[in-house]
Amino acid sequence: MQFIDLKSQYAALKPEIDARIQRVLDHGQYIMGPEVAELEQRLAAFSGAKHCITVASGTEALLISLMALGLKPGDEVITSPFTFIATAEVIVLLGGVPVFADIEPDTCNIDATKLEAKITPRTRVIMPVSLYGQVADMDAIQEVATRHGLPVIEDAAQSFGATYRGRRSGALSTFGCTSFFPSKPLGCYGDGGAIFTSDDHLAQACREIRVHGQSKRYFHTRVGVGGRMDTLQCAIVLAKLDRFGWELERRLALGERYHALLDGVPGVGLLAVRDDRDCVWAQYTVFVRQRERVQQALQARGVPTAVHYPRPLHLQPAYEALCCADCCPASVHASQHVMSLPMSADLTEAQQEAVVAALREAVKPSGAH
Repeated sequence: MQFIDLKSQYAALKPEIDARIQRVLDHGQYIMGPEVAELEQRLAAFSGAKHCITVASGTEALLISLMALGLKPGDEVITSPFTFIATAEVIVLLGGVPVFADIEPDTCNIDATKLEAKITPRTRVIMPVSLYGQVADMDAIQEVATRHGLPVIEDAAQSFGATYRGRRSGALSTFGCTSFFPSKPLGCYGDGGAIFTSDDHLAQACREIRVHGQSKRYFHTRVGVGGRMDTLQCAIVLAKLDRFGWELERRLALGERYHALLDGVPGVGLLAVRDDRDCVWAQYTVFVRQRERVQQALQARGVPTAVHYPRPLHLQPAYEALCCADCCPASVHASQHVMSLPMSADLTEAQQEAVVAALREAVKPSGAH
């Protein structure tokens, strides 16, 4: 059993993917070819945002968004400490200061009630993370941001396709940023990402920044980066888009089925999914005690697992000076107990039942097997 089954997905989409790749090889426009504009139009329509700007990675999406907002050295960005390092990394790369607000213990998303206390005269941006495939409480976050005149960037690397109060992740704030890393709900076969916004001026800034700050060839209006998404990667995502609706339905159904099968199992805690949103389960994640022992027991039965994330950002050596060690207890607790199970649209019910049976055995106290 694979943790994420990309081989079955490719087998199902092989004619479409191969044809899309061949088309790029035939026209030879490997940088900013026609597939780039086609993908941007389709993704914007899907998300509900006015603009989509494809970029080289999810990390680049966050970086370019911050650059478009004019983040300067010393500016503070409030974000979650329970996320991949890229969320804080892009802030520091621009000279900014990440300010960590703790998470909701049952969803692992940033706690909107913690934001107000973190705002200072140096705060410039709020950057929530929609973790594991569920959107953070964006309306509550936006309410705080609006009151203080702050833009919001949703780090939607894991939640593309998810809905929140009838709207799509990525189109809920000033910017939405997602990733097409292969393991994501919608992935390419390398690195790729996208920025979503409905602000015309910010969209234009992002388009210029991703091509070294050019507004036209060899005319540079701003400092930029080499942040384009390759045409071949755009072609692969285009080939996957027609199946994406079905994949989202499968992810939702498999997540609900995991929840039903694991509900009430002693030693297994389930992530909460709020009533006003859904979760596309980029990772189907549970809480367990004695995680290392449980993982070893599952591995012995052929069930792979992963941990996202074993150490919160405020306890990472590169960032620990930014925050006191005990400032985010919910993030620390989550980091010690989360464990992700096999999840992909092509996971079969039989495989899912095997995972659940193995987990039921693995979480039994030592000596009770």
